[in-house]
Amino acid sequence: MKKHLGILLMAISLFAISTTFGQTRYKVSYAELKTYQGTYQYSNHKTLQMLVSPVDTMLYAMIGDARYKLRPYSKDVFLNNGNNQVQFFRNGSKITGYKQQNEKPDTIYKLLNTNVTISDNMWYAKPFTGKPYVYNYTIPVQRNDGLTTGSIQNSGLDTALIHTLMNRIVGGSYPGIHSVLIIKDGKLVFEEYFYGNDADKLHELRSATKSFSSALVGIAIQKGLIKSIDDPMLNYLPGYKMDNFDARKKAVSIKNLLTQQSGFACYDYDPKSPGNESNIYPTSNWIQTVLNLPMAAEPGTVSSYCSGNIMLLDQIVQNVSHQRLHQFAAENLFNYLGVTNFKWDFIPDKSHDDDFGQVWLTSRAMAKFGLLYLNGGAWNGKQVIAKDYVKQSLAKQSVVEGINYGYLWWCEDLTANGKTYTGMAAKGNGGQRIFIWPDQHMVAVVTAGNYNTQSPANKLLIECVLGGLKY
Repeated sequence: MKKHLGILLMAISLFAISTTFGQTRYKVSYAELKTYQGTYQYSNHKTLQMLVSPVDTMLYAMIGDARYKLRPYSKDVFLNNGNNQVQFFRNGSKITGYKQQNEKPDTIYKLLNTNVTISDNMWYAKPFTGKPYVYNYTIPVQRNDGLTTGSIQNSGLDTALIHTLMNRIVGGSYPGIHSVLIIKDGKLVFEEYFYGNDADKLHELRSATKSFSSALVGIAIQKGLIKSIDDPMLNYLPGYKMDNFDARKKAVSIKNLLTQQSGFACYDYDPKSPGNESNIYPTSNWIQTVLNLPMAAEPGTVSSYCSGNIMLLDQIVQNVSHQRLHQFAAENLFNYLGVTNFKWDFIPDKSHDDDFGQVWLTSRAMAKFGLLYLNGGAWNGKQVIAKDYVKQSLAKQSVVEGINYGYLWWCEDLTANGKTYTGMAAKGNGGQRIFIWPDQHMVAVVTAGNYNTQSPANKLLIECVLGGLKY
């Protein structure tokens, strides 16, 4: 679910890949934009809100916690991040609804009411006071949640660059950042939240969820529920009758799915690919849809970023454990980390075509997960995930989009001031990051709202975290 730069557009959202339009200079006043504001119908019996930002005087669509900019194109017509038209309709002077490009001509989503429920804090990185922002570092709060906190002083991090980091986020140079957390030498030394987010708020992880799915597979192997990583996937997916049956499907292993080398004609970065995630989510049975895909390569020979592979893995974990995915995750992963506040509704059908079966976690829970992997799968003396599986997960198993790839982990090195830092990352669209740097004994978490656009997440880590690291 999403490219490493976070620019893959999802056709099932309001913002699909399609015809490209040129940039526009059509101007709409703040007062005019307010006429579009309200709660509207959305696909799958959901709703969305259209809101006007007082910061940049632009219209945004809010789908859950994700917001997407709509740029004025012409009278009552806007362009989304995919340069698709979103057209509004009126009855006289009043807005009545909208339609989006590439849907059926008669599909119009009605304006339900002009009420909005979003706090103005969402537009400002820190609460707006009318005075210049001044950052004062404070040690993260000790919450007795399994994380030990400590001071950034003598941690090896450059405190001047941490001030720069804060000023750039608040000033908009690093836009859309929701949280930044840093664990150094086992202690949480930096924790800041922005745009109304806080330590208790769940955040969608998008494709960073894949690394959590990998963890569950590792746990299932450790428990003997999956006999071997080299076992054929079909051993654990009984009862499916496949279209386009190809003998090569019998050879697809658990490992092939983990390394994005299944061989299915499935490529999330190509909207024309049969297995593009946008073609899977609207179907009544995601697992059947993936299994029905034609084969494009021999298993284990070609890497292709495919969310369908992970859908199969998640279903396999449910099958072998006889539990819903969130139950298995709670009992065998999150409980050990002291994580009780999470959401993971993996229901592989179109009822979740706007949720993608992803996990929602707090930033602290994400940090714990990173620390778990940094510590070889151990937590408080308990080997939650087998050490060897963690080691293999964080090591090169394939190359995806030009980047080394483990078991649903990116093996991505970052270079700051001429020095290369060996790192591994769980990454998701919008700027969701869990970065691990073993040599520096450091974990960094970034959450953000840069959906379908390039996020500054990596940039801020390079410039203001790694860029000033002393040891």
